[in-house]
Amino acid sequence: METKEQLLEELESIKRWENDQKGLWIWDKLARLPFAFLDRMTPSFIQKRIGALLDEIGYYIQSGGKYLTQQRGTLKKLERNAGMPVHAIEDVTSIPLRAMDETALSIQKTHASAATVQGATTGVGGFLTLAVDIPATLAISLKTLQEIAVSYGYDPNEREERIFIIKCLQFTSSDVVGKKAILQELSDYTNRSNNKQIISHLQGWREVVLGYREQYGFKKLFRLVPIVGIVFGAISNRSMIEDIADAGMMLYRKRRILERMISLDAKNESENRL
Repeated sequence: METKEQLLEELESIKRWENDQKGLWIWDKLARLPFAFLDRMTPSFIQKRIGALLDEIGYYIQSGGKYLTQQRGTLKKLERNAGMPVHAIEDVTSIPLRAMDETALSIQKTHASAATVQGATTGVGGFLTLAVDIPATLAISLKTLQEIAVSYGYDPNEREERIFIIKCLQFTSSDVVGKKAILQELSDYTNRSNNKQIISHLQGWREVVLGYREQYGFKKLFRLVPIVGIVFGAISNRSMIEDIADAGMMLYRKRRILERMISLDAKNESENRL
């Protein structure tokens, strides 16, 4: 297990990442410009499919539904990377942070590759296959974040963790102000009494849907040209999943580090009393 000094160093690297989130990439800024125009030329069935994401995300928060993922595969990866038995999520809390990171990175790579293939495939058919791409991308996003949650010892079967996962999605699609607000909300997630306040902010999942609308706004533009649509579909889907995985890894990693620091402080205090 890591020392407190090592955990503080890891926490510093996460703080640097958080500071890097203060600005939007130029691509993200450009993505917002043509959307008002593109929105008017979108077929109604696409608009309805995007709107249905609200219901699907709400259903996921409440029950997990069809989006809940199997944990066994992730636990096996953790077991290999840690070199020790990992039979349940409770066992994950005692493995080194390095093994958690390696597992999360492999999950990112696997799902980014799957999203690339999916984006290229659905890029062939223009608007018609775009309707298929919308729920498929949401499914990959949620699966990626759930497996990353397990990698750091958190159970997506718990409603509180599904809320955290939606906050990770919201973070990825938010602007600078939104990112700052979410980081503030999640900064004390280890304090369970504070989670009721976060639950009360769940209207924020609408921002996730708006983020999807902007993402698909650009996809609509490029899918007017079939070959370009294939290439852009692959690149944009891969980039989207990589960004989501990055956010999930950093935010879950921060929670695990903070909880380990609290545990170390409690252990040191107990030893000093003796």
